[in-house]
Amino acid sequence: MKKLLLIAATLLLATGADAQTCNRDCLKNTITQYLDAMLKHDPGKLPLAAKVRFTEDTQELKLGEGLWKNIESYSGFRQDVLDVKKGIAGVHVKAIENGKPVLAAIRIQMQGNKIAGVETMVVRNKEEGMIFNTDAIVKASDAMNVTPTPAQKNKREDMEKLALLYPEGLRVGSFVKADAQFNPEAYRFENGQLMAGPNCTFFKGCDHIREQALPTLAGIKAMVAAVDEEQGIVWLRMNFGKGSLMRGDGELSVFEMFKVYDGRINAVEAFMKEVPANTAFLWKY
Repeated sequence: MKKLLLIAATLLLATGADAQTCNRDCLKNTITQYLDAMLKHDPGKLPLAAKVRFTEDTQELKLGEGLWKNIESYSGFRQDVLDVKKGIAGVHVKAIENGKPVLAAIRIQMQGNKIAGVETMVVRNKEEGMIFNTDAIVKASDAMNVTPTPAQKNKREDMEKLALLYPEGLRVGSFVKADAQFNPEAYRFENGQLMAGPNCTFFKGCDHIREQALPTLAGIKAMVAAVDEEQGIVWLRMNFGKGSLMRGDGELSVFEMFKVYDGRINAVEAFMKEVPANTAFLWKY
């Protein structure tokens, strides 16, 4: 009898633990709920933890402020990154605010099935984004949404290492020197502009992402914001540091997704924004 009671108690504990875990469907649904709540300008019906933290462009705000106030619609572009292990739901989305397109990167930290924190970056125009070609951002790309086969998938830690070779290449001024691994067809898409890869004409040599000329950004900082192990996406939060802007003394703050499988980077898609020097680029929950 004691053994049966012990087994039953163990099963109940396991069930309770599972109930507190936000799986892929839960994370994806949370993003949908969050985006829907923004359109209604009402965060009240979201599953919120007791003390939820919200920032927009590193500024501490009350949930419901910032983009929440004037958002009107979404364009159809939505790229998710779902990190089940860390309980993080991330999304890049194009929205309409006051009749104009804006780019938003939203990182939602779950605590069980509750939203504990939301970090948001919003790019509203070319002055903020340096590049702002929103007409080219129409729908989520095929390349970023390939589902790697089991044989193609890399371990989580290997995915992170492969993606972090990208900022290392910027630190030393060469992806070749950093030994960053790219698919020959890999591309980089930033704020709607093709900046590297096949058919790139933005500057001479940009059609080859690995060999393209790079600035040397010795002060670059990078952290892993999320890893979608099923889809092979590593989401990095970066501040490119001094020298990353074409004008002024500010810096470039970036949310960048890397499609990683087969031991290499297959696509790079980023939202980026000009910020003052020494702006924080990722907060921990």
